[in-house]
Amino acid sequence: MEYPPENKPLEEQVFIVGESEHGVRLDVFLAERMRDVSRSQLQRLIGTRSVQVNGEPAKPSRRTELGDLVLVEIPQTTPTHIEAQEIPLDILFEDSDLLVLNKAKGMVVHPAPGAEDGTLVNALLAHCQDLSGIGGEERPGIVHRLDKDTTGVMMVAKNDVAHNSLTMQIQRRTASRRYKALIWGRPGFTEAVVDAAIGRHPTDRKRMAVIEPGSAVAARPAQTDVKVQEHMGPVTQIECALRTGRTHQIRVHCSYAGYPVVGDALYGGIRRVGAEIVRGPLQAQLNDTLAGLHGQALHAFHLSFDHPRTGERLTFEAPLPDELANLVTLLRRVRDEDSVR
Repeated sequence: MEYPPENKPLEEQVFIVGESEHGVRLDVFLAERMRDVSRSQLQRLIGTRSVQVNGEPAKPSRRTELGDLVLVEIPQTTPTHIEAQEIPLDILFEDSDLLVLNKAKGMVVHPAPGAEDGTLVNALLAHCQDLSGIGGEERPGIVHRLDKDTTGVMMVAKNDVAHNSLTMQIQRRTASRRYKALIWGRPGFTEAVVDAAIGRHPTDRKRMAVIEPGSAVAARPAQTDVKVQEHMGPVTQIECALRTGRTHQIRVHCSYAGYPVVGDALYGGIRRVGAEIVRGPLQAQLNDTLAGLHGQALHAFHLSFDHPRTGERLTFEAPLPDELANLVTLLRRVRDEDSVR
């Protein structure tokens, strides 16, 4: 849900702090009183001055006092102006509350400068009209995102109750999101946790970066669990699980660790394989395949969460797309040939 224009219709809710509610944080107080709204949404409302205590704007950390009058203004959702477009979707599951899909490579999730149409949101609007409004006019139903060239499983909310539940599960880490990635190099570990805060790159606004402690650049905590799956010549296949969900998180963390994701032009993943690794026709074939990736070798293969209405645990998996599966097959040939020499 977007919160700008002051002339946008508002729904007002008023609460009076009771004796048992004295001395708690304002966002905690509202989270208890407004259980259909997530804590992050409430903090965003407070940040846009849509929450007042005794007629004055207040911070999320403000402590309540007995008798405080708390006014919450919630902008009503308005119809989207984004065009519905008939774009094929690979839908894995759908009911009245949500849908799960396998996102194709090259598809942007929601409209943004330079990608005003042809997005997943355009396709969703053509597929179903009942999407949650929490994401605002540009992001209806969008609970989480995948980068344009990252393939794999995503969930979409059809109503606000489902949206809040799915968002909360991601925040509390009860929803499981796992990725497969091909990275350059041969890590010396079997399992690791990359714990490094991520923020906007200080000189290149298109990139994110690991921000060292004490830096003046704003950053948010980020943790990625990494497991090595298979070594294949110059490339290693890993599995990653997200503890947080920062922009480009896996790509940034892999690059920071010295093992950029294969094919990732933004973070150092464009490379050619030299004759010291493989010779002859296989070398040319591998380099041609790598050059034809046109994006990072990263795939969201697993998604698991509790259904927001029934509580049933749902699990979905999507196989590697053909171009990555073909690359893995070729890399195994490289590895096997090297072991014979």
